Amino acid sequence: MDCREMILSNDYYDAIADYSVRRMSVEGYDLCYTDIENDYTALYINRADVPDPLENFYDYQYMPKLYGLMQRTDVTGTFDPASLIASGITQVQREPLALTGRGCVICVIDTGINYLNEAFLDENGDSRILAIWDQTIQDGEPPEGFLYGTEYTREDINRALRAEDPFSVVPSLDEIGHGSILAGVAAGSRINGGFSYLGAAPDADLVVVKLKECKQYLRDFYLVPQDVPAYQENDIMFALAYANTFAETFRRPVIICLGLGTNMGDHTGSSFLSRYLGTIAVRRSRVVVVGGGNEGNAGHHFQGMLRRREDSAESAVDVEIRVGEGSRGFYMEMWGNVPDVFNIGIRSPGGESIPPMRLGVDQSITYSFVYERTRITIDSTLVEPASGEQLIRFRIQVPTPGIWTFRVIPVGEIHNGNFNLWLPITAFLDTQIYFLTASPYTTLTEPSMARNIISVSTYNAENDSFYTESGRGFSRDGAIRPDFAAPGVNVSTVYGKDTGSSLAAAIAAGAAAQFMQWAVVEGNNENAESREVKNYFIRGASREAALRYPNREWGYGRLNMVGTFDALIGV
Repeated sequence: MDCREMILSNDYYDAIADYSVRRMSVEGYDLCYTDIENDYTALYINRADVPDPLENFYDYQYMPKLYGLMQRTDVTGTFDPASLIASGITQVQREPLALTGRGCVICVIDTGINYLNEAFLDENGDSRILAIWDQTIQDGEPPEGFLYGTEYTREDINRALRAEDPFSVVPSLDEIGHGSILAGVAAGSRINGGFSYLGAAPDADLVVVKLKECKQYLRDFYLVPQDVPAYQENDIMFALAYANTFAETFRRPVIICLGLGTNMGDHTGSSFLSRYLGTIAVRRSRVVVVGGGNEGNAGHHFQGMLRRREDSAESAVDVEIRVGEGSRGFYMEMWGNVPDVFNIGIRSPGGESIPPMRLGVDQSITYSFVYERTRITIDSTLVEPASGEQLIRFRIQVPTPGIWTFRVIPVGEIHNGNFNLWLPITAFLDTQIYFLTASPYTTLTEPSMARNIISVSTYNAENDSFYTESGRGFSRDGAIRPDFAAPGVNVSTVYGKDTGSSLAAAIAAGAAAQFMQWAVVEGNNENAESREVKNYFIRGASREAALRYPNREWGYGRLNMVGTFDALIGV
């Protein structure tokens, strides 16, 4: 196989490294590798040369995490600019500022785009899309420097628009619609003078990456249902590298919009994807916006603390999980704070038990229950390299429905006693599974915990209420996340109205394009990047006198572009 075939083949396992493989000896292995950017490398290794991850977990940091879509519900409805008005976006679109994203590029990394939709055409009927990189189509030329997928330029798209059969020229589709919705909210054209439709930055150019779906072996490992869209960490990192090629420092800013999320990771922004996002975010003329997910009310986070006891009795915390009928299984992570060390015992609904035991520094063990069909693999890493914390992973196959109890006990003396468990995002579960005593906090999905980016939660602009499903902060290590809230409930899209954190991210991305037009394109602050944009938005955010800021729901308040420019002139 050549490298493109290895990238696509389920017979080759994917890995990510934060160093150049060229410095290592890889002779004797059937593999290929390609640099994502700088020191990040993606590897594709013949599965015959490495242990089966279903039986022997391999190093956590190297195994790609899976990310899902963060849009929740959709309803019919005519165009309503209420969310744009509440954010001050339509106000600064008008004179004298006239900020419409002109000269900026918004990159949507998602499910693709319906390039035929009127919202992505200019007044002459030409496409406003600079390029589409469709990672799922392999019979065309990939972008320069990349090995898979097919790139379609604006010229290709305009030829398709004028063809009798557009998809014979540019066969890229958005079957799910999620990417088209985000692109339309962030940068949809004025239709009928803005009365029929209007995006936040209607004059921005668009770059779109349609992500390929994850490999089957990763879907099997993480026990993600077959019919649920799931995307690999390394493919998203390649998409970010592609988006970065469209930036021209001090001239043409790129705003990256991510409406994807996962509960995998330490929730401090230590994953490779989060670190890479943080690296891009601090480059001049770049802004990265990430939605915080819809997991706030899902019951998928447990926060616990072991306390010292004055008597000799053992300290322990029982974590109870309700598992619904018919589950194929689920994956779960537990993160324990340094310097404590934790052990786990497990009791099934039928009363069978796995006694508390301490695994080695880096060890996996599998248990098969006698009277139940359940099979549990437990993997322990005493010091997970990226975070430095203890990580215990659970892969639970065919769980018996009912209440499962995970007993957490300390090894030796308790210092701070803090630990956290996360179940998968709702979309990655095939039945209801939740903690009986869940915490709604630290439920922002990764990579919204990444450093330097703009992280947003979701609220309802119709009544200024917080969206109950929205992820909440702070990060596991106490960093202030989210930065602010943006509208994401009943937002008008190219297909009707939708609700979810990805809509909030799209509105914030459009607002960032407006600001970067003023700052970079118009020369008012040519050095601007994510951190400056974030802090200007925080200064202009709307805040309630009765609340204390920052807080776990609203961050520093509600996005308000009018307030941002008022703050600039000292009002």
